[in-house]
Amino acid sequence: MADRLILHCDCNAFFASVEMLDNPSLRGRPMAVAGERSNRHGIILAKNPEAAACGIKTAETVGSALSKCPGLTLVPPRHARYSEISKAVNRIYLSYTDLVDPFGIDESFLDLTGSLRLFPMPPLEFGNTLRERVKKEIGITISVGVSFCRAFAKLGSDYKKPDAVTEFTRENFKELVWPLPAADLLFVGKSTQEALRKYGIYTIGDAAKADRKLLKRLFGKAGEQLSMYANGEDRSPV
Repeated sequence: MADRLILHCDCNAFFASVEMLDNPSLRGRPMAVAGERSNRHGIILAKNPEAAACGIKTAETVGSALSKCPGLTLVPPRHARYSEISKAVNRIYLSYTDLVDPFGIDESFLDLTGSLRLFPMPPLEFGNTLRERVKKEIGITISVGVSFCRAFAKLGSDYKKPDAVTEFTRENFKELVWPLPAADLLFVGKSTQEALRKYGIYTIGDAAKADRKLLKRLFGKAGEQLSMYANGEDRSPV
C-alpha cells in the first residue's frame, strides 16, 4: 500500500498572533491574551515571542506572568474573531483537499494523498506552499508537519517553530523521531509518561522497541496504540 501524505498545520501562538494582526502596535513588546490585570488568578491563554522570552508560559496565572514581566501587556480574548480567522485559514486548506480535520481552533490535519494528482509537487514543497499562502493571505504564520501518518505529522509541526515545515519520512523518522521524549507522541499524557518511565521508556524510540504485548498488558489498547504510533504504523484516517 502506497504511503499517504498527511500534514498537520498549527497556527503559531494563535490568539496572540490574531491580536497583533489586528493591532500592530502590540508587536515587538511582551504581550499575552489573558484578560484583566486585576484578575491575577486568571491564566495566560497565549503569548507572543517577546513574552515567551521573559519566561512566560501558556496556562500560568496572570499573577505569575506579571511577576516575571511587570510591563506585560494583557489583552482580553476575542473568541469570535479567533473563530473567524480559523475558518479563513481552513478555507485555504480546503482549496487543496476536502479531507481537513480541525484539531482545535488553531490546528488541522490534512490528507493530501489524492491531491497530488491535481497539485503535483514534493511533500515538503506542499507544506511550504500552505505556509506561504496563510502568511500572505491571512497575515499569521503556521508550522507544518509533513509525514505518512497523523502521529508523525503532529510531531513535525512541533519540531520547528515558528513559521517552519518539517518532514518525517520512512527514511529519516528513526533518526529524528525516536530520540524525542515519549510524551511528545499524540495522546501520551503526563500520567502515562510517568508510568512509562518506571519501565525505562523515556523516548519514542524506547516505546518503539518495547515489547508490544507488554505495553498492551500494562496500558491496554492505549499501550498497543503507543507502540504502533512510535513505529510509524498509525493508519488512522483524516
